[in-house]
Amino acid sequence: MRPTRRIAPTAVIWLLIAFGYFFIPLIATFLFSLKSNQTGHCCTAANYSWVVHSSAFWHTLKISFLLAIETIVISLALFVPTIYWVHLRVPKLRPVIAFLALIPFVIPPIVMVVGLLQFFKGTPSWFYAQPWGFLAGAYVILAFPYMFFSLDAGFRSIDVHTLTEASQSLGARWGTTLVKVILPNIRSAALAGSFLTLAIVMGEFTIANLSAFNTFPIFIQYVNESQGFPAASLTLMSFAITWAAMLSLLVVGRKRGQRAAIVAGAR
Repeated sequence: MRPTRRIAPTAVIWLLIAFGYFFIPLIATFLFSLKSNQTGHCCTAANYSWVVHSSAFWHTLKISFLLAIETIVISLALFVPTIYWVHLRVPKLRPVIAFLALIPFVIPPIVMVVGLLQFFKGTPSWFYAQPWGFLAGAYVILAFPYMFFSLDAGFRSIDVHTLTEASQSLGARWGTTLVKVILPNIRSAALAGSFLTLAIVMGEFTIANLSAFNTFPIFIQYVNESQGFPAASLTLMSFAITWAAMLSLLVVGRKRGQRAAIVAGAR
């Protein structure tokens, strides 16, 4: 018989404290969101209906989601080949890039956006006056640490030199090696960085506000200033969107791990 594992009472206490710390505010916000905006009494789903039927909700959500996709694509296109080349040819540059990746943590977003607005002043209007240009560039910088450290961990977990030599010995070019050999082996790391970037872009407020672009966080702030009860429901829906992205990462990573285990068992 296998010995039964006993859970320490202190572990249970700390789990209950953590549960209360994270979920009691969410429960309170949910109860608050069920109150009527006219009478203030509970319980009604009118606030959620108002959010769902709001054209501004879907418009700003679409803008933020497309910005997130654009930021992810640009970040992967920039950082995957760069980090691959650093690990393969110039590993001494890795500490330098890691130091540069810490800069967005040090510089406050309000300082960064003022500097970017001055730096890009005078650029074409399709870039400076459109969120797909200016905001996407700012968000690539903001997501740099998360994308770099996620990808760097993925590259450090594989043998880059052996995979590259094996691919090139079979006649593959650099692009083929990167896309068909390296990228599938760092897919989990790329997904981690991508979904972290998605969460950052969907919740970023300061840069979008100071650059006068109407994104999803700006809409949340507007509703919060004008209507209390719908703001609570909108906040919970925003929280659910972020968590859905995180759970999708967990599901994809688990499926990949199970598939790898099956292949290893077959061998």
